[in-house]
Amino acid sequence: MIRLSIVLIIFLLFFNVLASAQHEHAPTPLPADTLKKSIPKEVHAQFGQAHHMLHYYAPAVRGRAIWGGLVPYDEVWVTGAHRATTWEFDKAMQINGKTIPAGKYAFFTIPGKKQWTLIINAKWDQHLADEYSQQEDVLRIEVKPQIVKKHQERLTYYLIPAKQNKASLVMRWEKMAITVPFVVME
Repeated sequence: MIRLSIVLIIFLLFFNVLASAQHEHAPTPLPADTLKKSIPKEVHAQFGQAHHMLHYYAPAVRGRAIWGGLVPYDEVWVTGAHRATTWEFDKAMQINGKTIPAGKYAFFTIPGKKQWTLIINAKWDQHLADEYSQQEDVLRIEVKPQIVKKHQERLTYYLIPAKQNKASLVMRWEKMAITVPFVVME
């Protein structure tokens, strides 16, 4: 009888522990992005045999005027914060018909009110645009920025595959987006 009582107590304790471990919670909402500093981020993508990687610092809007304010118009910008954004790929690619050899590059932009200049620069290891030299540009192209409806609090890059060997680099921040289509060479 004592043995049965002990087994029953152990069973009840075990069942109680299991029952309490199996209850469900409503999903915990993600905390608001309250970090005041720019966060280091990376984005990777594989396009066939080609690997692409971007490294950047992602600043937040935090109620500030971004375009023409924090990021001045008509000046070279690291398209991030702190250090030049880098774009590294292990197979050559083409942008706007120009072939860019595999390697690591700085990605700069010159934001304008109606048009932006996108720059791929050979000197990837730079602090802000302090050491930027146009003589080291590998590519410069003009693009029209797109106004988007959804607010993007932190600067974010995406590498998006398209058909066959085509893809795009997309940068979004605040209510602005730029897209850089490219062709992966294999």
